[in-house]
Amino acid sequence: MSQPRPAVFAVPGDPGRMTGGNIYDHRLLDALRAEGRDVTPMALPEGFPEPGAAAMEAALDRLASVPPDHALIIDGLAHGALDTDRLRRLRAPVCVMHHHPLSHEPGLPPERARTLAARERANLARAAHVVVPSGHVAALLRAEFGVPAARLSIAPPGFDRPQEGAAPAPDAPPLILSVGLLARRKGHDVLMRALALIADLDWCAEIVGKAHEPGLQTELRRLRADLGLGARLRLRDGLDAEALRTRYRAATLFALATRYEGYGMVFGEAMSHGLPIVSCRAGAVPDTVPEAAGLLVAPDSPEAFAEALRRMLTEPGTRRSAARAAAAAGRALPGWDEGARIMGAALDRIAP
Repeated sequence: MSQPRPAVFAVPGDPGRMTGGNIYDHRLLDALRAEGRDVTPMALPEGFPEPGAAAMEAALDRLASVPPDHALIIDGLAHGALDTDRLRRLRAPVCVMHHHPLSHEPGLPPERARTLAARERANLARAAHVVVPSGHVAALLRAEFGVPAARLSIAPPGFDRPQEGAAPAPDAPPLILSVGLLARRKGHDVLMRALALIADLDWCAEIVGKAHEPGLQTELRRLRADLGLGARLRLRDGLDAEALRTRYRAATLFALATRYEGYGMVFGEAMSHGLPIVSCRAGAVPDTVPEAAGLLVAPDSPEAFAEALRRMLTEPGTRRSAARAAAAAGRALPGWDEGARIMGAALDRIAP
């Protein structure tokens, strides 16, 4: 049997960023290598999906250096924003790792969303294959971007099994844990307003996430003060993997008032730790979180989110039942070897 085609995996920005997409890319790269595949990482400049002219030029020059006997995996954060004319001139066949459409980012000005969608559509039409993390994103790309099913593969993220024997979550005060990049899409403002509506209950809360959108961290701190949440809500910068696992083990429930998710790796992490979920029926969340594992409400509704939190905190039976379902769903989640198998098959389908 011939050796698989070597590949280059191009990812924009700081490889140490603790975002779902970045973690996905680097864990998948490690899993592909563990399978014996020759896959080389390539760092693209910061700034995507809004690169300056210099970053765009540097990224395209690096991608153009990949020889035609290699496969070129490009993260969708960069691929959807690249200059289409220059992209056509790349020598290596392209496999896109497309986490979710850039044009679906909530809050984009309509004209910017249309511009991004047109470029993504044109760029995806040139890709030899497209790998996505969920059926939700696959359906979007088929319906809105014209990507045929034959050029699509679904590779859900993998999850590590938590160590056995973790300490049980404290009963008082219950910890409401939220993990997500400090981006408006994550709905941290909605969560905070919901927490203010259940201030009569006993709880503490933490939002863990790296600063991402300029000024948002300051806005959230100001909102915490305006809502009178004070010391009950802790805003924590992104934690390393072990520190984050500690917070999952300490939590009573997981809450993320997200406005959109292409998959939502944090939900898998929370379920792997047996945490009941409170979130929103947004994007891929209903497909990622089983109905029995939590309570999902409409996005952008602090009142509905507060009511779901109240139920989880005041109805022990509801909370225990959701925790059992979450733990069962967490045990059923795939490892990274499954994603590597799917991506490897996609690379093998690209004609030499």
